[in-house]
Amino acid sequence: MDEKPPETATRWWWIRHAPVTHLHDRIYGNTDPDADTSDVAAFQALANRLPDDAVWVVSHLRRTHQTAQAIARGGYSLPQWIEEPDVGEQDFGALHGVLHVDHAATRSDVFHGFWPNDPYERAPGGESLELVQRRVMAAVARISDRYPGRDIVCVAHGGPIVSAVGAALELDLRRAVALAIPNLSLTRLHRLHASRPGAPSWRVLGVGERPL
Repeated sequence: MDEKPPETATRWWWIRHAPVTHLHDRIYGNTDPDADTSDVAAFQALANRLPDDAVWVVSHLRRTHQTAQAIARGGYSLPQWIEEPDVGEQDFGALHGVLHVDHAATRSDVFHGFWPNDPYERAPGGESLELVQRRVMAAVARISDRYPGRDIVCVAHGGPIVSAVGAALELDLRRAVALAIPNLSLTRLHRLHASRPGAPSWRVLGVGERPL
């Protein structure tokens, strides 16, 4: 299939931030730990893969900033970025800091191994993945309309990227959480601004791909 996008497409290059290794066994959601940016080869591979003259968007959390800066050290000419809190990770409220194994022991739902809770269930004191999707797609629409036809590199998080792909494919979020989005993976989506009525408004070119 020809992957050349229509001129009216805005091209989203989603990158999940570098891993947070010291909290890998706990739910950390939208708390603000540092990322491990020691995988130099991965950042160089991303720098080589990403388009020049792109608009850059990061969330308000430092691990996305650190990931963008590491890609710049890998050889990418990084422009001034846009900080967009609406592409931040899900707020898990009272579950923050809880060991995954301890949380799993309290669960009876079918999403164990896929997501910390039912995507439509609000975390205690936090938000649901459904609410995440609403704010993420509002930000995507706003930024796409501001920069139509451009490449948008967005360094974000697993929840927002799952949400964006789910929306593009019109998947129920209970299906979308089956998508694997590894750290430092690349997900490519094209927003089609001039789709015919009834035609898809998104094209999905790759999901959760490691550039190495």
